[in-house]
Amino acid sequence: MLLKLDAPKLLSDIISIISELVLEVRMKVNKQGLSIIAIDPANVALVSFKLPAEAFSQIEVEEETLGVSLESLKSVLKRCSPGSSLILQTEDNLLKIQIQDKIRREFKLSLIDIEEEEKAMPNLEFLAKIEMPGIDLAEAIEDCNIVADACAFITQQNKFIIEAKGSLNSAKSSFSSDEVKIETKEGGEIKSKYSLEYLQKFIKATKLAEKTIINFSTDYPLKLEFKTPKMELAFVLAPRVETED
Repeated sequence: MLLKLDAPKLLSDIISIISELVLEVRMKVNKQGLSIIAIDPANVALVSFKLPAEAFSQIEVEEETLGVSLESLKSVLKRCSPGSSLILQTEDNLLKIQIQDKIRREFKLSLIDIEEEEKAMPNLEFLAKIEMPGIDLAEAIEDCNIVADACAFITQQNKFIIEAKGSLNSAKSSFSSDEVKIETKEGGEIKSKYSLEYLQKFIKATKLAEKTIINFSTDYPLKLEFKTPKMELAFVLAPRVETED
């Protein structure tokens, strides 16, 4: 296996985000590119990442699955400077990483055995789909985090609302259909609540793509998608369902 990236910062940023959810992953590499699907230890969130073959300046591989410690990989990738190129190779039970800039540096990380079933993106059907600038989503989530530990995503007539309510305080951001793209499959209100602890980790990806796609239904998992021609990153988050006494 040999993969070469001429602009490794994107991979570095994404691995850093994923490492806040999981410590170890199966990294699948084939002629289509590099991909990761993992579920966090609490079984609350799933992350899916694809770096297509077109993102690499060189790719020589049949198909391999690598067990990787993200903490170690993240630390090495952070050593890349803006003008660096990155080469990933497998050697025995090692991942060999070369960083080439003014000097050529080489790291070797032990590959690990991950004894768990291979994950797949769940087949989910959503009633609401919102497409909006990522920076606006990030601001709304940060506002909600001031007053509570969870927030609600709501669609009403030509409106998308993100709101949070604490015991005394509240925060609310409203977006009209003139400001964001709103698609719904049924009339009436669609509403679901999600953990802000996880959402704050996810919104770090808003810096990687101009638009964010939000998919949800009432009391149903949330799917956030960040896409560019060079990568696809998605998160699925279980809803916060509260029962009434």
